[in-house]
Amino acid sequence: MPNVVVVGTQWGDEGKGKIIDLLTPSVDVVVRYQGGANAGHTVVIGEQRTILHLVPSGILHEKCLCIIGNGVVLDPKVLIDEIDGLHQQGYLKDPTRLAVSQNAHLVLPHHRMIDQLMEEAKSGGTRIGTTGRGIGPAYSDKAARTGIRAGDLLKPELFRRRLEELLPLKNRWIEMLGGQPPDMGSLLAESEEWSARLSKHIQDVEGLLHQSIREGKNVLFEGAQGTALDIDHGTYPFVTSSNTIAGEACCGTGVGPKVIDEVLGVVKAYTTRVGHGPFPTELKDEVGNHLQERGKEFGATTGRRRRCGWFDAVLARRAARLNSLTMLAMTKLDVLSELDPLKICVSYEIDGKRFDTFPSSLEEFDRLVPIYEEMPGWSEDIAKIRRFNDLPKATRNYVRRIEEVVDVKVSILSVGYERNAYIVLKSPF
Repeated sequence: MPNVVVVGTQWGDEGKGKIIDLLTPSVDVVVRYQGGANAGHTVVIGEQRTILHLVPSGILHEKCLCIIGNGVVLDPKVLIDEIDGLHQQGYLKDPTRLAVSQNAHLVLPHHRMIDQLMEEAKSGGTRIGTTGRGIGPAYSDKAARTGIRAGDLLKPELFRRRLEELLPLKNRWIEMLGGQPPDMGSLLAESEEWSARLSKHIQDVEGLLHQSIREGKNVLFEGAQGTALDIDHGTYPFVTSSNTIAGEACCGTGVGPKVIDEVLGVVKAYTTRVGHGPFPTELKDEVGNHLQERGKEFGATTGRRRRCGWFDAVLARRAARLNSLTMLAMTKLDVLSELDPLKICVSYEIDGKRFDTFPSSLEEFDRLVPIYEEMPGWSEDIAKIRRFNDLPKATRNYVRRIEEVVDVKVSILSVGYERNAYIVLKSPF
């Protein structure tokens, strides 16, 4: 049975949550493999809008097992709040449907404080635009081998000992940055509640996942942020603190690469970015405002306005290569309605020389000029269309041209905000 990785191909916010929700009825297991509560996946069901930061989107389907893998950094308070919110909406009635890796590192209050204080201490030009959720400091502790993991919550004495070793060092850092350190006693008391609430979920998910694969179940691996935010392959230093590409699906869950059958790249019909950093096709005019307003481009986690621009094929081609994409899911195609002409960035120009690849330094981005190809737009509302051949000719031509310049076929089109507003050309399952 197919095992599929779903990965973002731009700077995140491509609509992965909706695509995963669409595919989940065909799968048995959805596993999140990286990132933390700095990502938000939004799913709309009727009038109900559900935003998930840590729990995989598959939790909205009753028969799906959802796993938070070891590659995720986990804020226990955020997870508990999210579980409570799901209960209030009538989801997650069976607690065994959510499993959390015992090896997932915890995001604790001192991580959030350090994250926010470090960002405040930077001058405007060097600020990354972090969400302030403590993700970077938690991954830093993981790499420094000083982190505390979810499994430690199940062993109170071990948790206390690890915290007593770590917190005084972190508190000195917080004080140096001008902050108020968290209290050891309060944190230990809070950890008791975390343990009581999450103990039923924390387990050996690596074994659980391998058992599911051996039984021939369909598994969907869910990424958080997009390819261009990958800490190694993104627009460094304006990136996230983990690897976001499809290869991390193996590292962040404990499976080998041979179990992956398909890699589905989610790509927005235009390009957006939250926070600071390079954005070659950014539009600061009426077209950019149209994309932002019609596309409701506000971050699900922070509420920040997303920067908007034309489709960047150079960016998407690089994502296709880094992730070994086998198919694309294109979202928000309907947002382009009433724009004419449409533009696709097919290459870059730096100092008069044309490039079809991504720059390796920020300095090159500063001198970059996008080279556009124009196509006719369309005025029709396409949100109710459910067959590809019923789309306006200009819409079909735009999709086919994206396939050509990225060199990957589109398998799914999202044509509206509603849950059922999509066209499937080829299912990955």
